[in-house]
Amino acid sequence: MTEKYTEKMNIAVIGLGLIGGSMAKALKNQTHHYIYGCDIDETVVRRALLTDAINEPLAEGTLSECDLVIVALYPQAAVDFVTAHAGEFKKGAIVLDTCGVKQYVCSRLFPVAKENGFVFMGGHPMAGLEHSGFAHSKNALFNDASMVLVPAKGTAIETVEKIMLLCRQIGFSNIQITTPEEHDRMIAFTSQLAHVVSSAYIQSPTAADHEGFSAGSYKDLTRVAKLNEDMWTELFLENKDALASEIDSLAERLTAYSKAIKETDTETLREMLRKGRIQKAVIDGEVF
Repeated sequence: MTEKYTEKMNIAVIGLGLIGGSMAKALKNQTHHYIYGCDIDETVVRRALLTDAINEPLAEGTLSECDLVIVALYPQAAVDFVTAHAGEFKKGAIVLDTCGVKQYVCSRLFPVAKENGFVFMGGHPMAGLEHSGFAHSKNALFNDASMVLVPAKGTAIETVEKIMLLCRQIGFSNIQITTPEEHDRMIAFTSQLAHVVSSAYIQSPTAADHEGFSAGSYKDLTRVAKLNEDMWTELFLENKDALASEIDSLAERLTAYSKAIKETDTETLREMLRKGRIQKAVIDGEVF
């Protein structure tokens, strides 16, 4: 990749929560681009300005001057914002979302972009915390994280390279290019299922008495139960087929473990545990 994409850009970040705020901070501090910020809460915008996360608030009419617009909103809100402002984007500008589902967003916004002369690209930064909001945003949130990019068919390679370079400049070390369908299939397993399991696990009546009896495994399994239920409800339902399939498959495996334990089936239980251990080692690249 060449350095020809390092020209200074005007970048607008729409939504200054954990992801949008971290995007703004990283872009402001690690690149030479000019950063505008926008949020439904004006106090958040003022805080972003005072903490040097943005150069200035996004004013009415400024979208037409932006080379890149990063939409860090919930999926439906992202679709609504881009659709409502479709005629305002600069011709040839890139609009990138950060939503955790891609089929729902991309299927609606790819045609909107084509009709209005801008480029829409799906994006999903694989980074986060159990807390939300600008107050928890971090300049280094994306360091060594993965970024998933979902360009429309026919997107110029130079456009994809421009976003890839920008991602690397703000800390991402791994960039995946995929389709909306493949993204949602994988994310149902790697992210959404983990949140469902954590939420269900912590609701055991036994959890109230865990103090003094828990260590790393408990903390690891319960961390993401501290989720934003509004956002995750939307994400789960917008990827319901893939996620439900993963939940059903897990439930079948758990039932098999339960059966072996209830029946004191030592050999079956040992074999299932062995398979799990080997599968983890293979995935981690360990050599036997």
